[in-house]
Amino acid sequence: TVLNVDSKCLIDSFIFSSHNKSMFRPRRPPPSFSSSSSRPQWIYDVFINFRGEDTRSSFVSHLYAALSNAGINTFLDDENLQKGKKLGPELLRAIDGSQIFIVVFSENYVHSSWCLDELQQIMKFHTDKDRVIMPVFYGITPSYLRKYAKQTFGEALTRSSDRNKFDISDYSDDVKENLQKKALIGASNLSGWDMSNYSNESNVVKTIVGEVLKKLDKKCLTIPDFPVGLESRAEQLIRFLRQNTRGVCLVGIWGMGGIGKSSIAKVIYNNLCYEFEDRSFLSNIRERWEKDRGPNDLQEQLLSDILTRKIEVQSVEWGKAMINERLCTKQALVVLDDVSTREQLNALCGNRNGIGPGSIIIITTRDARLLDILGVDFIYKVEELNKYESLELFSWHAFKEASPTKEFLPLSGGVVSYCGGLPLALEVLGSYLFKRRKEDWRSVLSKLKKIPNDQIHEKLKISFDGLEDRMEKDIFLDVCCFFIGKDKAYVTEILNGCGLHADIGITVLIERSLIKVEKNSKLGMHALIRDMGREIVRESSPEEPKKHSRLWCHEDVVDVLTDHTVRIFLHCILIFLIIFRYGFKCFLLFPSIG
Repeated sequence: TVLNVDSKCLIDSFIFSSHNKSMFRPRRPPPSFSSSSSRPQWIYDVFINFRGEDTRSSFVSHLYAALSNAGINTFLDDENLQKGKKLGPELLRAIDGSQIFIVVFSENYVHSSWCLDELQQIMKFHTDKDRVIMPVFYGITPSYLRKYAKQTFGEALTRSSDRNKFDISDYSDDVKENLQKKALIGASNLSGWDMSNYSNESNVVKTIVGEVLKKLDKKCLTIPDFPVGLESRAEQLIRFLRQNTRGVCLVGIWGMGGIGKSSIAKVIYNNLCYEFEDRSFLSNIRERWEKDRGPNDLQEQLLSDILTRKIEVQSVEWGKAMINERLCTKQALVVLDDVSTREQLNALCGNRNGIGPGSIIIITTRDARLLDILGVDFIYKVEELNKYESLELFSWHAFKEASPTKEFLPLSGGVVSYCGGLPLALEVLGSYLFKRRKEDWRSVLSKLKKIPNDQIHEKLKISFDGLEDRMEKDIFLDVCCFFIGKDKAYVTEILNGCGLHADIGITVLIERSLIKVEKNSKLGMHALIRDMGREIVRESSPEEPKKHSRLWCHEDVVDVLTDHTVRIFLHCILIFLIIFRYGFKCFLLFPSIG
């Protein structure tokens, strides 16, 4: 019934919104599904155009090192070309094969025809092929450069000492001079960085590297192929982190399993990583911690990432001391993904004292209590995808398109309603149903009403397994089976009467993202969490409901009670027949009857 009602509402909404083309226009497939043959085959990510005697040993060397450390393939003439060779064709090939150009204007830049010839070619690619140019004005302002170029351009070329080192065309001097002049003025009009406005050169270099990474769309960490809803959810946290630059900033990302906490953390990390020379992303901490050398391996990764060299950790306590000693002066970006215990936080710089000012620590967890104890600056509770985002994400996995095909729209609505906005479920079921027949879809939907998908079930069951005492587990199963939508105080009173200490128990379940308190103090739960709990009960005896610890399905209750009544009735008949045959002396012959 839930599937039918919700899916009908979704389909109606989808059909209504489909009439509004601006709301549901067809979208391009993600980059991972675009044709690689249509993409330019770049030789270099970045080409730096600069006057060597002005900036080679200062700004440009710092910039080149920062770009290289960020994994950006950068062309620098004295690094990539051997002296004594003819530069023209080889340099032209480097310019043609570069995606982004950084032009560093300096005091003597205009006196080099080499620089100006390069610039003229760069501007040609900018105009004809829409290449990106990022100008930097080092020791010279854009306005002065434009004025100087207009008034004394000819004089500058006349005084050039390296005029004939780079011949790129057979233009006459007058024509060539005019083209170079236009290129110089055009480039100086582009938006860039005027170093006279900045007091810290290293911050400018970090900003430039960040802009290059954005333009190249290079990511430190891979995110899902179909990141529906991720950017909008990460944006709020990114704004908060950029505004809180003092001290050490701790933020928590909290939510149920499969909601997308780790993916959001990766998006944030990819946006901020280029601003930090020292950074580390520790993934799947809960799972890795349980392995033999889990804690040691995690500490080794953290130290090795930050210190950029291999560190071997002999014991957890030694690792703690090393982290506190080495990281206390570092301004670092650290993500602790899927934290489940305070012990993990204590071992992995999960506090403000073990890391330097200006650092950011992001913690993803299913347990809000951990974040409260730690005293984080901000907790972001991850919400489910809305119905439009859910349908789009499901469609990318089920159809490799942004929306379902018309014939599968009703069935898609049913699956999306069942998933309840949980990205994990949408991805798993969408991939499972890809290129399957309608009959298969109907069969899957019918099966899901009784038995949840194994992959989804196991992921969600992690939260249940993480409950530390039996009473908390019993309270969770009772709520799953009987008390969804019931008043919290009413449920607490009943469960307290059963000796389950429900006041603290329900609080723990809320902190673990297993249940929630909705409006009017009613207990609520995600449908897939509910199904996970009920499946735990069913798994005890799949074929015999009478052996289940709890019965919530009307048919099972009737069957079990009917079977029990029949057994009692038959037992009574048997006793009557025995008494009829042997009389009351049967109690002496068969004591067990009594």
